[in-house]
Amino acid sequence: MIKKFVYTLWLILFCVCVFIFIKDTNFRNFLIMMENRTFDMRQSVLVQNNAKKHNDNIVIIAVDDASYEYILEKYGEWPIPRDIYVKLVNYIEAQEPEAVAFDLMFVKSLKSNPKSDKALIEAFKKYDNLYTSMNFDDQDETLRQPPKLPKKLTVNVDNNSPAVDLEINSYTNCRKILDGIINATSNIGITNVTRSDDGILRKIPVFLGYNGEYYPQLGFAVGLNHLKREGSYTGRNFTIDYNSNLNVGNRSIYLDNDGSVILNWYGGNKTYQYIPLYKLIQISSGKVPAGDINFKDKIVYFGTTAASLFDIKTVPVSRNFPGVEIQATFINNLIDNNFIKKFNRVYTVEIGLILALITILIVLSENSAFMGAIASMSVYMLYVFLTYFLMKYFNWWLDIVYPLLFAIITFIGAYIIKYLIKSRDFEQQYILATTDGLTELYNHRYFQEQMKQMVDSSKRYETQFSLIILDIDFFKKFNDTFGHQAGDAVLRQVAQTLKKNVRSSDIVCRYGGEEMSIILANTDYETAVSTAKKICSRVSARPFKLPNGKDTTVTISLGVSTYPKDGITSSELIEAADKHLYNAKNNGRNQVGL
Repeated sequence: MIKKFVYTLWLILFCVCVFIFIKDTNFRNFLIMMENRTFDMRQSVLVQNNAKKHNDNIVIIAVDDASYEYILEKYGEWPIPRDIYVKLVNYIEAQEPEAVAFDLMFVKSLKSNPKSDKALIEAFKKYDNLYTSMNFDDQDETLRQPPKLPKKLTVNVDNNSPAVDLEINSYTNCRKILDGIINATSNIGITNVTRSDDGILRKIPVFLGYNGEYYPQLGFAVGLNHLKREGSYTGRNFTIDYNSNLNVGNRSIYLDNDGSVILNWYGGNKTYQYIPLYKLIQISSGKVPAGDINFKDKIVYFGTTAASLFDIKTVPVSRNFPGVEIQATFINNLIDNNFIKKFNRVYTVEIGLILALITILIVLSENSAFMGAIASMSVYMLYVFLTYFLMKYFNWWLDIVYPLLFAIITFIGAYIIKYLIKSRDFEQQYILATTDGLTELYNHRYFQEQMKQMVDSSKRYETQFSLIILDIDFFKKFNDTFGHQAGDAVLRQVAQTLKKNVRSSDIVCRYGGEEMSIILANTDYETAVSTAKKICSRVSARPFKLPNGKDTTVTISLGVSTYPKDGITSSELIEAADKHLYNAKNNGRNQVGL
């Protein structure tokens, strides 16, 4: 039980160290990119399964490829005269839409037709639900002097979150639109967006900074108009709480670290009702019937979708996604309170630890590595499905990569440790099976195995090896005189003397009782006899410590045999060494028998 506890604790500490290492290296950026891709996959699957329904009250007036061609043929250039937009706005406003927004920037005056600019400005004065866009950038002041914008365009933001840094989306310059429009209305939003490092747009900032002030995203400004109409929010003061939630009326909107909302996508492209600009021009002029086109209570967005007008982005569900539909998705998320809420990294770490602990329990309880892998993979797959359903039903983005990486590292580490421990246990069991417990020499069984292997090897490679068999002189009498504990002490010390006076490749064994043996690899008879004599003298010269603290001396008798001189089988060699040992005893002991 203690062993399992120490093993589990060590493994958790190991995984924590690995997690810290991953977090503190450039590898973390790769993991973030991979996590973003898992988000894209979940969003794509949800879109393909029609898991989320878009809002039917959002309509896009698209400057598509056909409209661009129509404009060039009819008006000779792009952009079109702005009084054309005025006619379209008047036509739409007559049907009482909720809002009309231009994801287009009316910069500079059209000098060839100043009346059209004036007409557009008057339209912004006339309709309080008419919105347009502007852009911030970091253009050099020597090229464009940063303009001063009126206070009425700003919003007040009280940021109480330590995790949200609104300054990330702050700019030093502005691409200003017509002064007449700026003076006529406060319904101006910013259209800057942010992409991840892989170039995919997954989120959009709610507030953008400029000259120490904050300005609303165009989609947010249009969405606020909807909230005002439903009576859930009025004003231009906003609070971000400690948990990174932007509180807007009855909505609590999660903000990422840069103050952006993570968009929840509804389709791959042309999700909303699309009306080509050229067709609306024809309808408004009475050239073609309106059919079922109706703008009553609709949010109408003007924007470009033609590839040649360069407002195409890559998003999780499409490689070619028009910017105007990104704005529409933002509004849709705001109206339905449908933004993605990302789990705090603390929860990600906790989930990773839970998966790691489950992995440890599986590894500890399952003897089969294959079944352990199947069980662990099943748990990981269940977790992946959980993240999918949490996004589908609750709009929660729960990380996949970090927890699974943590769990997989734990799985690999657990099995490495498990098999190291098992290998150590096997090694310990092998030592117990092959070693004499008293002398810590190899036992008789191991001696017999090694003798057989040595004979086979010497026969194959035509080499020699020698065997020394010895026993302690008058050992039975020694035991009777000093006791068995003293005899055991002498046996241990004799064994130590033998191991110190032979090579590391030589095998020292306890043959039985007071008898011991030494297998000398690649050793001829003369060398073996010389070694035996050295051992004999070293033992006789050594004082042996007894349990009572006194010293004593003992002697040994030895017999030597060599392959193939004295035999070609292990039994013949043992018999020959025994015979020489017997000769040593008969000739007075404390010597090598010949």
